[in-house]
Amino acid sequence: MFFASDNAGPVPQQILDAMSAANAGYQSAYGADTIMDQVRAQIRDIFEAPEAAVYLVATGTAANSLALATLTQPFQTVFCTPVAHIHEDECNAPEFYSGGAKLTLVGQSAKFDLAELRRAIETEESRGVHGPQRGPISLTQVTEKGTVYSLDEIRAICDVAHSFDLPVHMDGARFANALVSLGCSAADMTWKAGIDAVSFGGTKNGLMGVEAVIFFDPKHAWEFELRRKRGAHLFSKHRYLSAQMNAYLADGLWLDLAQKANDNAAYLAKGLRAIQAAEFVYEPAANLMFVRMPRAYHQAAQSNGAMYYLWDGDLEGDPDEILTARFVCDWSLDLNQIDRFLELLLAVQA
Repeated sequence: MFFASDNAGPVPQQILDAMSAANAGYQSAYGADTIMDQVRAQIRDIFEAPEAAVYLVATGTAANSLALATLTQPFQTVFCTPVAHIHEDECNAPEFYSGGAKLTLVGQSAKFDLAELRRAIETEESRGVHGPQRGPISLTQVTEKGTVYSLDEIRAICDVAHSFDLPVHMDGARFANALVSLGCSAADMTWKAGIDAVSFGGTKNGLMGVEAVIFFDPKHAWEFELRRKRGAHLFSKHRYLSAQMNAYLADGLWLDLAQKANDNAAYLAKGLRAIQAAEFVYEPAANLMFVRMPRAYHQAAQSNGAMYYLWDGDLEGDPDEILTARFVCDWSLDLNQIDRFLELLLAVQA
């Protein structure tokens, strides 16, 4: 009954087999391995972007921070929402890798409001040399609250950004989950909608540890390569990153894993709707959700082995007090575990 994070799940056997196969013999280092050639070809094909610059790093923080640093000058600001991962969960890494560019928080929710975004952009560059200059917009897909931007919403954000000649970065830590939720192509959700660069996540969707950074305009390639090296994120034995990503993309495994995770979340959400005391904070759209229930339900579930995070309190206290929990489903979650969890909650309801 593990709903704490999709970072904690196992690695599919196909990925382990690919890494084992890559372990034979010798390969050129630093991304010059032949497996990386296959990765570039697959990503360019999947994104319908034959000129795209494609790179691999080991963590989402590196992917986001180095991509944004490539798009941002130190005297600029990056526009993001208050709950963006780059703001709340990366220990100021984007500011560090960009040489001091700041973050400007827009609105109060996990999604951009267009009027607020435009107002935030217009507010900057109002103090001449004394204030921060306008920089890129960074949006998260799936958002940190489990919601998904529609294609129209992405296009509208990009239109606002490009009207100020600003690039748009997509933090796609759960890119595949969003894609299968929308039922669109990778190109539709990125460059065709106006996205300039994307952090294409793999770790949350089953990989041992690898993320891709994709620039749809290859003019950014050399600067990214320099920043990746200077930032200590260029792997010498790069083939082990390449092998993971290559197997992940082969035969649509990345989409299958995301579909399984989303299906597990949908199954969990359906069961939670039978809990009269359960209230969804946001309508679930992918593989994570926020749900409010009395503390007694959380006490019963967690004392019997369920693992997940409480967002606004702990297990000790008034059993009737309402607490918010985050539930995340990964590809490997067994439906029997979900059933067992729901049985514990139904027992409290009874």
